[in-house]
Amino acid sequence: MMWQRVIGGLSGAMSVGTGAYGAHGLKGKEEAYIKVYETGSRYQLVHSAILAATPAICGNSSRAGKVASACFATGIALFSGSCYAVALSEDRSVGKLAPVGGFALIGGWLSLAILRR
Repeated sequence: MMWQRVIGGLSGAMSVGTGAYGAHGLKGKEEAYIKVYETGSRYQLVHSAILAATPAICGNSSRAGKVASACFATGIALFSGSCYAVALSEDRSVGKLAPVGGFALIGGWLSLAILRR
């Protein structure tokens, strides 16, 4: 089994759990932090799906697939992780890696569009 399917599947399942927690467990938090948390969960779900599908889209050993998968996995961890940390701690200073994660996600999409097999 390809690592992208495993990590994408586990990350997707986690995003469903984080979404449920956000809907029920964040009651009483400031609305701005709830929105940050929801953004992290939504981006994690979307990018988990594309991470799991990348081998089918690009082939198992293509350069585009390898680069895109690495970018998506890194971006999910950094961007969504930073969003969760900010929302749960209610401290925006812990979200400094979110832009790096966002650029990694953008890099994943660009590598699918530009790189050849």
